[in-house]
Amino acid sequence: MKFVIVGYGRVGSRTARVLREEGHDVTVVDNNDKKVDRARDEGFEAVLGDGGTESVLREAGVEGADAVGGLTGDPNINFAACMLGKEYDCRTVMRISEDYRQEIYERYADDVDEIIYPERLGAAGAKTALLGGDFNAIGDLTDQLRLTTVTVPDGAPVVGDHVANIDLGADGRVYAHGREREPMTIPLPGTVVEPGDQLALLTERNALERVRSKLLG
Repeated sequence: MKFVIVGYGRVGSRTARVLREEGHDVTVVDNNDKKVDRARDEGFEAVLGDGGTESVLREAGVEGADAVGGLTGDPNINFAACMLGKEYDCRTVMRISEDYRQEIYERYADDVDEIIYPERLGAAGAKTALLGGDFNAIGDLTDQLRLTTVTVPDGAPVVGDHVANIDLGADGRVYAHGREREPMTIPLPGTVVEPGDQLALLTERNALERVRSKLLG
């Protein structure tokens, strides 16, 4: 599959590397020449320019892309990139800060395929560490879905497994991973679970106990 990633900061660069390691074709767009140079040094096709501009996205190959990720720290650029991506029948994923008011979120959510909140994942990991717990339901995302974090103890069934291979079935999915005392990020395909790691999960509200059993025994 082909992806256009707008923004080569912490979130965008990590996402681009994950996609490439899984064998996908990734082109990066950023309006910062140093970030574009870094992306090229790391082996990516990269375009310098405003990712919310059609000519720039066309140069990045949006016409043949399967999905566009607006992953900069600027929601206006992200939204514009996603709206242009939809015109080319791309799946659209938009990064947003959780500080935005509910009505702004709802406006964005109606127009893009998925919204992600990197700050919320970081906060989830921090809360788990501060509370000293190993399984915490952070909050409801919808009436059916809940964001949950897990700290993996010694002897848990998932220790030694690749994060990408953890199968929760219809009960949920692993959304992010972090080593002890490190922030959560999108896991690389080769990442293996170790004791003390943290996992962020999207789970069905009525499936928390089943998920806990699968992960922790």
